[in-house]
Amino acid sequence: MGFYLLTYLLTLANDTDVDYGRGPWIRKLRMDLSEDVMEGLQLAGDSVHIPDQSFLLLLRIVSESIVDRRPADPHLSAKKEFGSVDRGTLKQVYAALGALLLEAAKLDKDVAAVSQVLEDCKFSQERIKQLIAVYQQHKQPLRSVLSKIGSNLPHVVDVDWRLDYYIKNNNLEKVSRPVFLIDLKTRVNASEETETVQIACTQDQLQDLVGKLRDACKGLERVAQL
Repeated sequence: MGFYLLTYLLTLANDTDVDYGRGPWIRKLRMDLSEDVMEGLQLAGDSVHIPDQSFLLLLRIVSESIVDRRPADPHLSAKKEFGSVDRGTLKQVYAALGALLLEAAKLDKDVAAVSQVLEDCKFSQERIKQLIAVYQQHKQPLRSVLSKIGSNLPHVVDVDWRLDYYIKNNNLEKVSRPVFLIDLKTRVNASEETETVQIACTQDQLQDLVGKLRDACKGLERVAQL
């Protein structure tokens, strides 16, 4: 069971297009759930395969194991609460619930989007309510876990600048030109600590940088309209 979730986490880690910030456009992306995951969710919603008591306990175990970043209990199927559940079914449902929680948190999905997936998988209203409660409780911790995997670049959270005027260079030659000193305050994903990246540029270089940033903003706007 831990192997399936590890594979899914590695898939998310390779997804460099995902921003774990709070940008509203990310919610428009579609949840990409495989056929195996959908089949596992359908089993999870079926009380014949997963009794009510087993479902609630399994849901808690899955969410806490991801948030705490600990491997799945290899003796999970031996617990008395899962005594009537087929081992293969338990394994598939465990992986499917974990995949759903991770995918929904990755895309910052709201309650309505997650509920729709569960309704499509024939979940009862009671089980939808239970899963949504767990999702809302663990959504931010899940996003924090996701932010710590992969190779995500720092985010710019603030900018300071000042204008200096260079009269002479180190060789005492006359220069007489303005230089802009820009401090970019950056933060890596969910971290509260910031780092400063300093850039020195001429007026022409600054105008070129501003132009490229405007192009990037326009590109982001086009993505948001998809």
